[in-house]
Amino acid sequence: MTPALDNTPVLVVGAGIMGTGIAQVAAQAGHPVMLYDARPNAARTAKSNLETTFKKLVEKKKFTTASAAQTLAQIDPIDNLDAAASAGLVIEAIVEDIEAKRGLLQQLEVIVADDCLLATNTSSISISALANGLAHPERVVGMHFFNPVPLMQLVEVVSGMQTDPAIADAIFRLSRSWGKIPVHARSTPGFIVNRIARPFYAETLALLQEQASTPAVLDACLRAAGFRMGPCELMDLIGHDTNLTVTRSVYEANFFDKRFVPSLLQQSLVDSGLLGRKTGRGFYQYPNPAATTSFTRLDFLPAHSQLWVHGNCAVSAHIARSLDAHDCRYQHITDSDWSGLQVDEAQLRLTDGRPAAQLGRHVAVFDLPLSGQNGSELAWSHAGSADPIWSAAAGDWLAIFGFNAQRIADTPGLVVARTVAMLINEAADAVQQGVCSEADANTAMKLGVNYPAGPFEWLDAWSSAAVIALIDSLDDYYRGERYRVSPWLRQHAWRQT
Repeated sequence: MTPALDNTPVLVVGAGIMGTGIAQVAAQAGHPVMLYDARPNAARTAKSNLETTFKKLVEKKKFTTASAAQTLAQIDPIDNLDAAASAGLVIEAIVEDIEAKRGLLQQLEVIVADDCLLATNTSSISISALANGLAHPERVVGMHFFNPVPLMQLVEVVSGMQTDPAIADAIFRLSRSWGKIPVHARSTPGFIVNRIARPFYAETLALLQEQASTPAVLDACLRAAGFRMGPCELMDLIGHDTNLTVTRSVYEANFFDKRFVPSLLQQSLVDSGLLGRKTGRGFYQYPNPAATTSFTRLDFLPAHSQLWVHGNCAVSAHIARSLDAHDCRYQHITDSDWSGLQVDEAQLRLTDGRPAAQLGRHVAVFDLPLSGQNGSELAWSHAGSADPIWSAAAGDWLAIFGFNAQRIADTPGLVVARTVAMLINEAADAVQQGVCSEADANTAMKLGVNYPAGPFEWLDAWSSAAVIALIDSLDDYYRGERYRVSPWLRQHAWRQT
């Protein structure tokens, strides 16, 4: 029988940033909180720091003096784990090391009661492995918070092979009562967020490795798609050593699946000590990274004789509206097998994953415009042997349509399209393998890493057939194991036909 967790005493082990944040949230929810750290005086220092934080929050009128005092009074730094025998819930937030965490859980098991729940804030270690060898492995559950804990809403509730479903449900409900938005996950490498997010970094690192563009351009294109930060600036913020470690752990835990292979470029940054903001240099130089692009809006139409709009999608509609605004005469071919603009014999195509060189000398391709905002950076490319007149005009037409055209090398899937397609694909595999539901994948990615939409929301706005075609084009081009379509996506496409 699952114990009631309302107002139960909570033991938080680890008084670092995460542990202190967890203690604060539990105390704010009315729980008596015992805070322990193996480092002498670390728990008391953490409470003192929290008191300073609350004073600032009171000054900003985000807390009242009474609520701040009440929360602090709920937190009791302790010097010995034996003092936590009355805890009904333990949340450990110590170093991300399996042996250290497993040893702590084994130590706690003989101190707390048999019905005390043992939760771990691990971001990547197997819950099944941590529970292995315990007398009551069914009470071990993942409770993965995101930093900063008081502000971030998401909690991944992670079940191992032996976790009692009733206990996972109890932690799920408790998380809600703490003002969080929980999602259920099965214990697999990276859980939901750290697993699905890998392509966001990996595709940009791959483009940089092959010198397709610069960090500033790639970041700008993905920010224009709605991401709060581009991959390069985000990796600089996280720290390349930390990001590489997570990637490597997911790669190794998946038995060296090529989808998760680490980047040689990122390894070089780490080897050089260029770890990002914390060392003053990563992809950018700090404190002034200067990661911006310029925008020139055209007020004239490039020379042309005849115009055709191809396709029946939001991009085609946007092109048609832009031409209408310039009083252009054109024909609209809605049943075309591609989307974009035809100018006499030349074509400006929305990418389907194939490079421009594969499509012809008079073809330029442009990226998936997710935001549709005027001035949004948008990648485009043409073949190296392209007609020079059309090469110049293609970028001008994109400017007419309101985009800040950023020419990159002729690479398959360009920037946004290949990144979003791979995020969708990874989420599809997670659902296929029972890691999470579609809804929880959407929630986790929007709340855990602030994505502008969830992977299955992107899929609904795009189509399974288009995503599959793009990933298959990547696979045809690179010829490796990395770009393989999830069986879930293929099944989804068949159901739509």
